[in-house]
Amino acid sequence: MPPADAPSGSLRFGVFEIDLETGELTKRGRRLRLQEQPSRLLRVLLQNPGELVTREELRAKLWPQTFVDFDHGLNKAVSKIREALGDSAENPRFIETIAGRGYRFLADVTIVQAERLETAGTNLGVRRDPGYFDVIEAGAPALRLPGTRAYKIYIYGIYGLGFALALAMASLWLLYPWGRSLPTIRSLAVLPLENLSGDASQDYFADGMTEELITDLGQITALRVISRTSVMTYKKSRKTLTDIARELNVEAVVEGSVLRSGDRVRITAQLIQAPADKHIWAQSYEGDFRETLTLQSRVARDIAEQIRATLDRQERATLEKSRSVNPEAYEAYLKGRFFWNRRTGEGLKKAIEYFRQAIETDPTYAEAYSGLADAYALAGDWEYGVLSPRDAFPLARAAATEALALDGSLGEAHTSLAVALDLYGWEWEAAGGEYELAIKLKPGYATAHHWYAWHLMVTGRINEGILELRKAESLDPLSLIISADLADALCIAHRYDESVQQSKKTLELDPNFAVGYYELGQALEQKNMHSEAIAAFQKAIELSGHSGAFDSNLAYSYAISGRKEEALKIAGDLEGRHENPSADANIALIYVGLGDQDQAMLWLNKAYEARFNPSILLRPAFEALRFNAQFRDLRHRIGLPN
Repeated sequence: MPPADAPSGSLRFGVFEIDLETGELTKRGRRLRLQEQPSRLLRVLLQNPGELVTREELRAKLWPQTFVDFDHGLNKAVSKIREALGDSAENPRFIETIAGRGYRFLADVTIVQAERLETAGTNLGVRRDPGYFDVIEAGAPALRLPGTRAYKIYIYGIYGLGFALALAMASLWLLYPWGRSLPTIRSLAVLPLENLSGDASQDYFADGMTEELITDLGQITALRVISRTSVMTYKKSRKTLTDIARELNVEAVVEGSVLRSGDRVRITAQLIQAPADKHIWAQSYEGDFRETLTLQSRVARDIAEQIRATLDRQERATLEKSRSVNPEAYEAYLKGRFFWNRRTGEGLKKAIEYFRQAIETDPTYAEAYSGLADAYALAGDWEYGVLSPRDAFPLARAAATEALALDGSLGEAHTSLAVALDLYGWEWEAAGGEYELAIKLKPGYATAHHWYAWHLMVTGRINEGILELRKAESLDPLSLIISADLADALCIAHRYDESVQQSKKTLELDPNFAVGYYELGQALEQKNMHSEAIAAFQKAIELSGHSGAFDSNLAYSYAISGRKEEALKIAGDLEGRHENPSADANIALIYVGLGDQDQAMLWLNKAYEARFNPSILLRPAFEALRFNAQFRDLRHRIGLPN
């Protein structure tokens, strides 16, 4: 129910019309999306057409609480109005900026209808004489707002009669708890915080703040928080918040900004409920740079309170924990995560360098050790080949162990240790325990669910792994690698039609994602669609270049379809390149396709000696070896079920 003193009626300007009570904006009868705060600002400007409305007056009307970031809020609200109206700051038709002073509404404004005219003057809260508004009977045509003395005298009498009633009803509204009913929200996305420094080189800081806020909110069990990978696709996006919320399947979004100036940092955040596009809450936080993590925790805690998220004792303690960090170490850590998230060989090298720098600056910084462990773990994987697995494993394990010694409650560090134990250590039971603890500590961490899924599948729990991948996908719906890995898992489960559909879904997200074609090719090959599979593998190579995984699967398809000479040529090329120990298992795959099990086992034993990632053995192609005694012995030595 709206407040009793809400202005009624509608105002028209050009082809636009706005309902003063609901704030609904239409263009030729078609509703336009406009958030609550921009709508309120527009109504204030419309109530004072042709006159300067100062920034101070707008602050008093719309941002009376000093803790709200007024400048950012006002500028953003004006920008949203101009976007809705198709207006321009350079050549304004509706809203003119008076530099350093305020804004003026330029177009003619007419009243369309008025339901409670007797209280219109006080309700509209205008600064001018109340006679500025014309009296219009129901059904009468719209009239220009004249503001003449005759109208002033006429309307003074009407206002006198309605003033007491309006005052009484307004008092009742203030006493009634309209604004105290907070929404219960179970899913949200933190959109990339805007870098207000004006320096693009500071983007890493804004991105880091976004990730920290996602991390804090992701620890709340009752809340599904979209992961960084998905939300970063909306950086500088022109999509509406409603569209973003629908695409991510969330009930609310958090947007805001971050400004770093010297040793001071200011974080602004606002919470908007979707799909109603309803502004729920906004606040600004400012403090010393070394207290940035504490500020982030305060933002997360305040958001949890606004959406009625239930925090258990551990979650509350985590968010209330005072977290101080050396500024230089923190800056190096943010840069490390920035480059780690690029997921390239060069990016991983830079990430390792920055994480080491953070640790040298502050040897007690647990998050930096966890980041270093993640960088080492990926650096040794077949996809990047920065380090050999034998080098990567001890480095990743040592860094993760040190992170946990410093902070045993760090979910990311438990995940870091788990993946090192999985990929390189083959310590399956210990890795499983670390994954379970990581997810308990940080249920919203998509990476933990993603990597745990592979642990489950490698150890024989295929269906559980698929369910875990679907959890990861719900937390990171736009992640290409999670989507592609789900297609891989469905193929492993012999659900080939579903795998094909999942790969097509991945390629809808990005038609140039090479791994998507690689996964599509695997499922098509198992459906005996050799030509289509070969085309998919060739497309993956065209987009991303040659790799052991892509080349070996293409060769396998050649072998199965009878093109054995072409398959042998690729096998020879891979043997010559020998780019990574995982290439040994890839070469084995080719010989499986050629029907030469002795050569296949020769190369698999080489892969074993090099400490390869054994998840490749899940591929349906290797089922041809399931009765081979050497293959069963190899799985036994790795610790996998037969």
